[in-house]
Amino acid sequence: MGWAEQMDGYCERVDFTYWSEPLNAITNLSFIIAAAIMWRRAGSDGAARLLCAILFAIGTGSFLFHTHATFWAMLTDVIPIGIFILVYLFLVNRDVAGMSGWRPYAATALFFPYAALMLPALNALPFFHISNFYWTVPILLFAYSFVFRTTYPETTRGMTIGAGLLCVSISLRSVDEMLCHVFPIGTHIFWHILNGIMLGWMIEVYRRHREGSGRAV
Repeated sequence: MGWAEQMDGYCERVDFTYWSEPLNAITNLSFIIAAAIMWRRAGSDGAARLLCAILFAIGTGSFLFHTHATFWAMLTDVIPIGIFILVYLFLVNRDVAGMSGWRPYAATALFFPYAALMLPALNALPFFHISNFYWTVPILLFAYSFVFRTTYPETTRGMTIGAGLLCVSISLRSVDEMLCHVFPIGTHIFWHILNGIMLGWMIEVYRRHREGSGRAV
């Protein structure tokens, strides 16, 4: 696939003009607004602010993808998402699970074989195969929530809420093209809006945990 090859995978896009997906493009403000709010709330917490910066990059990259609709623009969309997942997972391993030294890095690296094992199973399930990779994230969040349910009940509650929101947003992402004939603008806009809320919330969950645990950056 060439860098400039154009892609059309959403109801709202009807041609390859720049503003063919106005709502899909504009709703990326959800990520930008969430990043700005959480940046202020993060204060001097460098780790939380790093997550905010990545969240801002997610919004920017997704805007580029829904306007340019090219392969290079798609990479600016998906790469920051992948980075956010890995950084957040590392921080949870380090600051919630209490791992030190090389352990949080090793535990974070396990995400790759975990995802590789989950994808074939998700591909075999009707509906879940549409957004197969994304489903690995709420499943993992629910697993972490179960592990920490007695040690950190408030953090567990926050993670569970975030995982639930993500399940709803992934479902809305998945039905976008199914519902084109009845909802021409598509449901991808709700994926953006809910994910902005969810990712901002996940940063808040991490920030609250750090504040409560008293650990420094």
